[in-house]
Amino acid sequence: MSHSTYNTLWSEAHEEISCLLDEELPEEPLRPERDRVVFFQRLATFYVRYVQIFRQLEEAYDQSVHPQKRRAIRQVLDSVIGRVLELKNEMVEKEFSEYHYMDDIIQDLKLTPEDLEIPVPRYFIRERNKVLQDRERMFAAILNQMDVTEKPPVMRMLTLERAIKIIQVAERARQGRLRAKFMREIHRDSERQRRAEEQEAVSTDQAAVCIQKVWRGFMQRKITKRLREEEMIFLGMAMDPKLSYPSQTELDALNNGANRRTRQDDHEDDYQKSTGSVIYQLREVEGPEMKETMKDQIRQWFIECRDATGSFPDYPEEEDGGSALIFAEKTPEELAEELAAKEEEDASKKPKGKEETKEKGKKERVDDEEEEPGLKMLPSAYLEDLERGHKTFSEVWKNRNETKNFSQRHELELIKEEKRKEIEVEIRKQVDELMRQELANWKLAVDKEKSGKVKGAAKKKKASKSGKKKKKDKDLTADRTIESLFEELVEQELLKKADNVKIKDYLGDYSYLGTTLRQSDIEPMPSLSDVRQVVALYAVLPLGSQAVHEKAPLVKTMLLVGPSGVGKKMLVHAICQETGANLFDLSPLNVAGKYPGKSGLQMMLHVVFKVAKLMQPSVIWIGEAEKMFYKKVPKEEKELDPKRLKKDLPKILKSIKGEDCVLIVGTTSDPHSADLKSLCKFYNKIILIPRPDYASRYVMWKELIKKNGGEVTSDLDLSSLAKISDGYTQGHMVQVVRSILTERRIQQFPKRPLTASEFVSPLARIDPVFQEEEEALKNWYAKTPLGKKRIKAASGKEGDEESSKTGSKGGKKKGKK
Repeated sequence: MSHSTYNTLWSEAHEEISCLLDEELPEEPLRPERDRVVFFQRLATFYVRYVQIFRQLEEAYDQSVHPQKRRAIRQVLDSVIGRVLELKNEMVEKEFSEYHYMDDIIQDLKLTPEDLEIPVPRYFIRERNKVLQDRERMFAAILNQMDVTEKPPVMRMLTLERAIKIIQVAERARQGRLRAKFMREIHRDSERQRRAEEQEAVSTDQAAVCIQKVWRGFMQRKITKRLREEEMIFLGMAMDPKLSYPSQTELDALNNGANRRTRQDDHEDDYQKSTGSVIYQLREVEGPEMKETMKDQIRQWFIECRDATGSFPDYPEEEDGGSALIFAEKTPEELAEELAAKEEEDASKKPKGKEETKEKGKKERVDDEEEEPGLKMLPSAYLEDLERGHKTFSEVWKNRNETKNFSQRHELELIKEEKRKEIEVEIRKQVDELMRQELANWKLAVDKEKSGKVKGAAKKKKASKSGKKKKKDKDLTADRTIESLFEELVEQELLKKADNVKIKDYLGDYSYLGTTLRQSDIEPMPSLSDVRQVVALYAVLPLGSQAVHEKAPLVKTMLLVGPSGVGKKMLVHAICQETGANLFDLSPLNVAGKYPGKSGLQMMLHVVFKVAKLMQPSVIWIGEAEKMFYKKVPKEEKELDPKRLKKDLPKILKSIKGEDCVLIVGTTSDPHSADLKSLCKFYNKIILIPRPDYASRYVMWKELIKKNGGEVTSDLDLSSLAKISDGYTQGHMVQVVRSILTERRIQQFPKRPLTASEFVSPLARIDPVFQEEEEALKNWYAKTPLGKKRIKAASGKEGDEESSKTGSKGGKKKGKK
């Protein structure tokens, strides 16, 4: 596509942002909403609209080649991602469920379920490509040292009984083959003899009629089959085989996308070179003049303040903005008053008397009583950034004439404007240091006593600031390099390579009955599409972008709960692959016997979290997470000490801050054996993964058969296959497809197409996940904090509590803030 296509996409996204900002930040604040359903509809509508903007901006950012436009898009894109995460968090708090069903909203907005899919921004991997390549080389070098790639085959000695059994099996098989060959020859002879007798009895005309009948029947069946297939394709009930392969147009579009990404890199290199030369030019040419102008302005301010107030002013501190405060549009008197008021606030923070606190409490209660009860949207950390980004687009890019910049290279004037401000700030800091000294000299010359007081106050300030410093945690590996720690973790198998799977490989269809079931007071089981979206929102998007992770609702831990084989481990590997994160394995069975003793445990956790933070993003996986919180440790597992991390891991979890892109993901198929309170306290997000529903099974059978070399024809009844495989997980389906689609069977496709009956026998040999097991997991989830809230909300109690809380903030219990 052309440059104008992506410019239009960008422009349309900003038009929608403008509408959303008007709705979210009206001139008069919105009144609280009493009806929870209406309030949730408003939230969900905002969420869907922001997701559409997210998809548009992601596409524009991936394909735009103008380096300055890409920076403007990226700023808004990160803010939109953050706003989507904020709205998701608020929807969970208001509906008390991790899964939401918005069929009516997407119908009103004329969208499809695919439009709700959360895209994974491609820049997550592209912009970290060099780092990921270096890490791959480190892994390869360490694994080569360990001789993992060329392990010698282990020779196992056979017992006498085992050897005899193998010989017996081989001999019986040989005898069976000989017997089968002998019987085949007998059968052929008898068939040959029967045909010879029939040929003698049939005349030439009868033989011709027989051949005609067979041929005409074959041709008619072929024509009927073709007509039926054409009719099904016309009705949209079958896919045209020609469309199953990418057309030339699609291939051209893919090549065009790759070429545009190459051009992005070239234009970025040119932009960086120009930026360097512009900075040098501004420093050398305009820098000295800027410095002298600032000095003159500051000296003039000194004199004006002296004339207006009778004394020289205090120079603004660097934390308050330094001389930037002086250049604001204020008179010397106003500036002196502002500085004096600020000093008074900092110096005189005395405890207030009882009467003052009582009066303040009364005021707060009156204000709260005046507040209407109801639901309000939570304050956002991203709306200001969105406003700023939208303003930049409107002022700089919206009406910009680019007729002379067809190749979409950088614009020098914009670089000068941007860098001039940066250099001005840099020079101002230098000027501030010089002028502070000059002001001190002036004060000494004019008023020695005052300068002494100022010095004393400055010393006190410095002393108070130095007293606020906190002690840093002791670094147990201060003398070691990060490379040596990385190597140690790989050798101990605590740091592993993630499997090459993507989040889109977690197949599953949209739940089309979710809203209908909830309206009938039936809590639906989420579909695999819902699971994929929740994992993308809680794990992939925050880990992929540092800017998003710092401000977004912080998710430190996440627990994936579901029957064995539903793809929990696959999702962990997909998170790592989509974000380029390191994968640390702290599963109880994996850490057993490693770093023994209490000091060893502390060292292991210190090394893991140090490497995880320094080489972020990182995912710390805890498989069989229930073992860490066992109610009672089984006898056979006591030696492994599965509860070893229970005390120390929650303590280290507190050290993870917003700037640390580290996520702990636990997986379990048996949460009943764990202590529920401890488990829920450690994992702040619990995601229930169900068995695949009919729609997801249909999609999975189709894609798995194609992926393993099979062909989906009209002879294969996928609908029946999806119906009879109810209760089987994705793992079972993969196992069955691989057992059937052998090389020999694939070669037979032209003569014998694949049928649904071939899958029945292998499925019958596998135990499915029964309804009782899924119900047990559902009942367990109902006991979690969010599950309890959902049950209360369904019974109508939670809504009453919420409204009473909002309405009675001024009460005795709610008066504190």
